[in-house]
Amino acid sequence: MTISSSLAAGVAGLFANATRLATISDNIANSSTFGYKRVATEFSSFVINSASGSSTYSAGGVRAATTRVIDEYGALVATSNATDLAVSGRGMLPVSTTVALNATTGELPMLMTTTGSFHPDENGILRTGSGLVLLGWPADADDSIPTYSRDTISGLEPIVINANQTAGDPTTAMGLGVNLPATATYADASGDALDLQVEYFGNLGTSDTLDITFTPTVPATGSSNEWTMVITDSAQAGASIGEYTLTFDDSRSDGGTLASVVVVSGGAYDSSDGTLDLTVDGGSLTMTIGMVGDPNGLTQLSDSFAPTAITKDGSPVGNLTSVEVDEGGYITATFDTGFTRIIYQVPLVDVPNRNGLISMSNQVYQVSPSSGSFFLWDAGDGPTGAVVGYAREGSTTDVAGELTNLIQTQRAYSSNAKVIQTVDEMLQETTNIKR
Repeated sequence: MTISSSLAAGVAGLFANATRLATISDNIANSSTFGYKRVATEFSSFVINSASGSSTYSAGGVRAATTRVIDEYGALVATSNATDLAVSGRGMLPVSTTVALNATTGELPMLMTTTGSFHPDENGILRTGSGLVLLGWPADADDSIPTYSRDTISGLEPIVINANQTAGDPTTAMGLGVNLPATATYADASGDALDLQVEYFGNLGTSDTLDITFTPTVPATGSSNEWTMVITDSAQAGASIGEYTLTFDDSRSDGGTLASVVVVSGGAYDSSDGTLDLTVDGGSLTMTIGMVGDPNGLTQLSDSFAPTAITKDGSPVGNLTSVEVDEGGYITATFDTGFTRIIYQVPLVDVPNRNGLISMSNQVYQVSPSSGSFFLWDAGDGPTGAVVGYAREGSTTDVAGELTNLIQTQRAYSSNAKVIQTVDEMLQETTNIKR
């Protein structure tokens, strides 16, 4: 009966608007929740087909469908914590749960979130107050990230930032800028050797020394412009690791610069970049002495012996002082010795349909058949955007818009209630006919 369908349509309208009211309430309640994605309610009609030209019509009613709009972006809010992270794009941060981390069997389940305030717990694991653990790829000792599969969570592990963490960096490269006195190679010179000590750091953070001796060649007459350089390593009980004959140019155009380097023993001299390939106790060390004609390496000028520019990489053992997260998702640790090291890379997760993800508590999402399979991108590559430190993503709720929707929903609910009241009165009239 048509009047009965009107009653059913009114009841359906009440249910649909009650659903919309629930989503509006949730959106307004979470208007200050970082990373919250608003829920949208869409109404769709039911149509009960009648024969063409029929004089009766049956109301089908309405139903409500809710969708969490995950592909909307909230405004970024600056914070003072380096490990408060957000994403300036469609990528999401890979996370897991503390409960899963404590499990003894199975792999870590991968969840994802758009923002989080991560702090080290008692074990140094970066996690949020709600128990979300940040995942990343660990870096090798040379700051490089190994190649991992991008469509599985293999290789991802909880990021650990330990305040008691120490690290050292061995010296692998050194630049030697020294001026030798030209007068020391004159015929009447004393021929005394000149000594120079340069510190370097071993593989275990130990401090060792390269002892470099420059001995001039004193001719019977004139000037030789020639020196013998011997390099010894204190970590090898003072054993020689290289001996070289250096000849300097005395022409008007290149006077004082290297003219030639002859290897007597030890590592080779590469004339293309002016380096010596030395082998110290812990491994190889590249020492730059300058190319032929280069005024920035070893020189022979005037009557003074002076180091002009001695540089080296490496660092002694130091304590962790701070961490920073850059746009590429690289977590860099800084130590009190001034040494910095990349310790992790946080990839960004992307799926074909973000709105198809399963929504969970604490602004966390999980892959579903509707979302499609995930892929791990380097931040800044592909469609994912960049990682932003010292920031949180705000809620996508527009409070003014939700209040407008609230008024509309209230009126629609009242109107449907009025329909039910009217149908009730009409049914009462029908009942009275029998009397």
